[in-house]
Amino acid sequence: MTKYKLVDGVKVEMSPSEIQEVENRTKLIEKTEADDDFQMLRIERNRLLAETDWMANSDVTMSTAWKNYRQALRDITKTYKSMDDKDFKFPDKPK
Repeated sequence: MTKYKLVDGVKVEMSPSEIQEVENRTKLIEKTEADDDFQMLRIERNRLLAETDWMANSDVTMSTAWKNYRQALRDITKTYKSMDDKDFKFPDKPK
């Protein structure tokens, strides 16, 4: 596939090295965006876990439902890489 650039308003064919440079930059941008999405998922997951950290104190008996909720939060990054992933949803908090 031939790619072009504009030089002083004139359409000029890009060299193979220029095409490679553009492709490398595009890959870097996509990786950075994916890393940012994953980091945002982890930040929100950590916030939700922090809300329930007090339940892990030795003087509190945590129910199985809460244990499962906290484990599901910890495991969510094994399944999803972004909150925009198809079917993504944080687990429901127990009542």
